[in-house]
Amino acid sequence: MKHKYRSIFISDVHLGAKDVRNDCLLDFLNTVEAEYIYLVGDIVDFWKLKHNWHWPEINNAIVQRLLDKVKNGARVTYIPGNHDERLRDYIGSNLNDIVIREDAIHTTKDNKTLLLIHGDEFDSVVMTNKWLIHFGDWLYNRIVILNRHCNYVRRKLGFPYWSLSNFLKLRTKKALQYIESFENAVIREAQRRGVDGVVCGHIHHPAVKQTGGIIYANTGDWVENCTAIVEKKNGQLEMLRWTQVRELEKQPLPQVVSTASKAA
Repeated sequence: MKHKYRSIFISDVHLGAKDVRNDCLLDFLNTVEAEYIYLVGDIVDFWKLKHNWHWPEINNAIVQRLLDKVKNGARVTYIPGNHDERLRDYIGSNLNDIVIREDAIHTTKDNKTLLLIHGDEFDSVVMTNKWLIHFGDWLYNRIVILNRHCNYVRRKLGFPYWSLSNFLKLRTKKALQYIESFENAVIREAQRRGVDGVVCGHIHHPAVKQTGGIIYANTGDWVENCTAIVEKKNGQLEMLRWTQVRELEKQPLPQVVSTASKAA
């Protein structure tokens, strides 16, 4: 069953990292259709690829699926983030009909203007303490690895997927303060630019809400949450958690065996 939307917004896929839910993302791309597709940063993780090449065949299938959507008429815009910042050298370019932009403005069906940015530029840690970027990335990776082993045991016991990272975020005061500060900074930028809302990524914390008259939407990620923001045909925004969508449809995710390709 195809899910048809006017627009799709995804970010923080981190292709190249070992713990990406690429099976979930490929199933999503195979199942949804949209006129506009926005890749809102950190789609490819050059940080990981630089130190430990990991590129299974399924990643090629994901890239090919996006190119197929372009060929079928979808307008695809890529806004690089900090993990794929190398692509910022190509801002303004058109690669295989995928437009690369620093940011973008999208107008919804109900005439709401949305600012599209990755969001790392509003991360005070990134801006003022560069060394903490890599420490935070290292710490997050350790949590994700621990989460992988934890969920292996849970699957054996018949329990559903559980996110250790989200559990820690929502129970740590500093993490909650960071999320709130980030959201407020992004909302202020939307107000400054005179738009109705903002769609971003970066912090792996999916949300759709309205604050101070501004729509705030965070796409989440495809490492743990498997989430996307979609614009329905009437212009309304909705957050999709794809594993839950498939569970409600009683459609199990396909079991994909990934084989890592060799570095060129």
